Order: sequence, then C-alpha cells, then structure tokens
Amino acid sequence: MAMTKAIITEVSPRDGLQDEKKFVPTEVKLKFIQLLADAGLPIIEVTSFVSAKRIPALADHALLMQQLPKNAHARYSVLIPNLKGLQEALPYHCDYISVITAISETFAQKNMHCSIADSIERIREILAITKPKKIFVRAYISCALGCPDEGAMDAQKTALLAKQLLEMGCDEIALGDTIGAGTPALTQQLIQAVSAFMPVEKIAIHFHDARGQALANIKICVQMGVYKIDSAVGGLGGCPYAKGASGNVATEKVIALLDTLRIEHGVDLEKLKKADMLIQQFI
Repeated sequence: MAMTKAIITEVSPRDGLQDEKKFVPTEVKLKFIQLLADAGLPIIEVTSFVSAKRIPALADHALLMQQLPKNAHARYSVLIPNLKGLQEALPYHCDYISVITAISETFAQKNMHCSIADSIERIREILAITKPKKIFVRAYISCALGCPDEGAMDAQKTALLAKQLLEMGCDEIALGDTIGAGTPALTQQLIQAVSAFMPVEKIAIHFHDARGQALANIKICVQMGVYKIDSAVGGLGGCPYAKGASGNVATEKVIALLDTLRIEHGVDLEKLKKADMLIQQFI
C-alpha cells in the first residue's frame, strides 16, 4: 500500500530533552517549540506531566504549558503517565495526550514502577476522563521490537496489546523501538501482526537509532502504508530507564528519506535547521 503524505510527530521537546543532564530554560524551550512549528511540523510532543524528581529536565511542564501560545498550524501533545499527571494537565486544555505502556514486564517495572497490567489500568482510568472531553489519546507501546533485559519481543503478543488498547478507546497506537533493536524483517513482522487487528492509519512508529537501522525500518513501514512517523531534530533523545537507548531517529534524516521516496511531509528543512541550531546551544 503506497501512501501520499507522511505525518511527522516531533518528539524532541519531550523525548529528546528528558534525559538531558543540563536543564534547558523554559524560555528556550518555548522558542524551540515555536521554531519547530514554524518549520511545518504538524504535531509536536512538548512535555510530560511526570514527577520532577523522576525527570528533572521536564520539571517546568506546568510553566511551559502556561506560556505556550496556541498555533494554527501545529498540534501540541503532552505525555501523561498516570491519573495525577492528567489532573495536572487538564487546566491547560490539552486536546492531544499520549499514554504509555510496554510489552516488556521488566521495562514496565523500571520505567513506570508498575506491572503491564497496572499500566493498562492507569490508561483505562485516564480514558474514562478524556473520552467524554473528546481528547485525542495516543498509546505508546515501549520495547515493541526488543528489550534491554528480556531481548526480542513476540510480535503477536504486541499486536494483541495494541488491539486491547484500541478497543479500550485509544485513538492511535505508537509502536516504540525503545533501544533501536529492530531490523527491517522484524519491523515487517510487527506491522503485519498489528495491522491484522486495526487499520494502518491507526498505527504510528517511534524508532530509536542505536544500531543505524531506523531509516531502513521506517522505509519498510512506509511501504506497508504506515505514514505516522516520530522523530527528533538532531537525533535528540534516549530513555533514562532503558540501557542502550540512544537518540531518536533524526527528523532531518526522515525528511531526506521521504524526499527520496517522493512522499510529501510539509516540513521546511532550512527552518528546521534553525530549531536545531538553537537547542544545540543549550544541551
């Protein structure tokens, strides 16, 4: 199945900065987000309503949302780890949130301090509040292509979890290759398994690039009709709870791939470089 336009979710303000030891000032983050929006990125994940103790780099999430102006061309999303985070985020009228679970029990315990089953219950509690408010909910499945502790993951098991999340009321499922373990063959197997239970339009992909396979994996996904792609300018990012989780695939590289494949994306590379130049001064 061929696609005509990719939708890039820029995750650098959240996933890109969350593991940085040096705190980026809120005013810099605001300017960074504005430059990303000016570059034409349609969706930007701007922060996470997580404990400041756990993720100090995002301790200013409330202040950021207070000062973040609406943008006519970009949609802003926030990561919500639990009900407490949702209650904190609701006053800022967020209409797009992300929730998170994992296919690896070990990773769930390290990242969310709970079991997979408990993380599903957290998501269920969040959905009970967000659905009546018509808030768009994306669900991340971490370690979909491999776990630093448990190794390879079963594609069918991941597909069944994705199906459960969709049936619960999540609007979109983002398959995360948290440690960059995926290969084109494994990626194809995963997309085949998940797309057996849902339209490809409901699937997004979130690849880290630890082994240099992210672009090859994205190409496979695109060829299979998955057009929602996460990336981070300059390849920023990692995961504080996953050993070996290097940066996200770089937005610039994704754009170059899409250009080669003659797939529209709507992102201005020169304007994107301005955002990269700004943030590199502060990390």
